[in-house]
Amino acid sequence: MPASKSHTIRAVAIASLAAGQSTIRKPLASSDTQAAVDCYRALGAEIDTSNATQWTVIGTGGKIRAPEETIDVGNSGTTLRIAMGSAALAQSGQTVTFTGDEQIQSRPVGPLMEAITELGAKCTSLKNNNKAPIQITGQLTGGKTDIAASTSQYLSSLLLCTPLAANDSEIEVTLLNEPGYVQITLDWLDKQGIQYQNDDMRQFKIKGRQSYKSFDTTIPADFSSATFFLCAAALAADEVTLLGLDFEDSQPDKAVVDYLKAMGADINIEPDSVTIRAAALKGIEIDMNQTPDALPAVAVTAAFAKGTTRLLNVPQARGKETDRIKCMAEELRKMTIDVEELPEGLIIRGSEPKPADLAGRSDHRIVMALALAGLVMDGQCTVDTAEAVSVTFPDYVELMKSIGADIESK
Repeated sequence: MPASKSHTIRAVAIASLAAGQSTIRKPLASSDTQAAVDCYRALGAEIDTSNATQWTVIGTGGKIRAPEETIDVGNSGTTLRIAMGSAALAQSGQTVTFTGDEQIQSRPVGPLMEAITELGAKCTSLKNNNKAPIQITGQLTGGKTDIAASTSQYLSSLLLCTPLAANDSEIEVTLLNEPGYVQITLDWLDKQGIQYQNDDMRQFKIKGRQSYKSFDTTIPADFSSATFFLCAAALAADEVTLLGLDFEDSQPDKAVVDYLKAMGADINIEPDSVTIRAAALKGIEIDMNQTPDALPAVAVTAAFAKGTTRLLNVPQARGKETDRIKCMAEELRKMTIDVEELPEGLIIRGSEPKPADLAGRSDHRIVMALALAGLVMDGQCTVDTAEAVSVTFPDYVELMKSIGADIESK
């Protein structure tokens, strides 16, 4: 399985804020992680990615450079949100401007903007809509703020930048979706020896005037990418073994294994591998709040299960690259699947889906999920905007072919 996007981007950010040279081994090379590399280069870090299996970063020591040019994060929401906090560390009066593609410019960042402003910097939405393009003027000084983290990335951004503020910071968390991704951030802070207090993720107190240190680390494999292979194997494989997945890691999408087991999948976990065999699946109820990225793939899997599956408590899925709840309901219906759209999820009644021409919506996870449906049905499905898989999983098609999938990307 490819390396974790979440870990790779955090590694780039922390190495860029640290002093000295860091080594990032086995990173994910994708358009999202390249966006993070380009962003932190613009903020002053020296990053060498010429060796695909080993990136080196000479950090800024927390002294952020404010470039004259606008930083374009492409399609990477993780990069935008984490880098917003980093940019707030620029010297007083210096301004950093961010933009992104059409999807990025449709995704709100208002709560993060307000929190950064309360901590001493200044954030301005150039279209006055709490979305990119955004200007951030330093300098973050610390203090008190509260955050409604409808996406965990808001809180992760604050946790990564506040240790470098001049004063201590206190963050009240009034809402938190996807806490597992915040735990990934906290794991990085722990490895760095950053001092903070965590009251059950409801309140954080972070000591100011700290620093990040250079490091040498290997990026773990990505459970979010593995989701598509777990689901494909559970639906259609004699036997597939996935290598490199560490169940001790905090990535929340490891819960997909539990979801599939509850649906009846034949799964065996070894210390360094997971083996899956196809089995008759049944519908279940799943609280997906911690795993919004898994929604598209699990929705497709549910379409082939017997009975009703309820995917609940995942309102933040509407604020991803697309409104994934709405889009998945529409695409599943094209395959004659009985699906009900809820404000915070989906109800899917398993049946016999029919092949169709499907719209990937330029959303990498929707494209890959709909491809799963095509692999299981008799007949041919087409999914447009397939180039979107490069955002997180450039090798998706080739790896699917390696386990016998009849899939072509044109």
